[in-house]
Amino acid sequence: MELCVLAVLARADSYGYDIASQLSEAIGMGEGTIYPLMRRMQKDELVSTYFAESPSGPPRKYYTLTEAGRTSFRMQRNAWEEFAAAVTAVLAPSPVPRATDYPPTPITVHKPTGNKPS
Repeated sequence: MELCVLAVLARADSYGYDIASQLSEAIGMGEGTIYPLMRRMQKDELVSTYFAESPSGPPRKYYTLTEAGRTSFRMQRNAWEEFAAAVTAVLAPSPVPRATDYPPTPITVHKPTGNKPS
């Protein structure tokens, strides 16, 4: 989830409800999940905050990436892309082998000799 929040903030500063709305539409992350995550990310100094006037209501608390947050975003995104590529390679369909892909195998037939048991 942290990677997704960092990705949203890498595009533009945003406030909690807007971040939650974007992630809810994209991956089903609810508003109740976002605020504890944002507090942790602020404590870890990945984001900082500031207040800005709102066109409707009180000022909003905006989150912005710190330099540590931008670095974390790049590292997490690279790790995710490598992981996703590896999973895609594993999930890729393999070609169905054809009979011509294998060399002919000699078949040996053994015929019993002698008398049949009665």
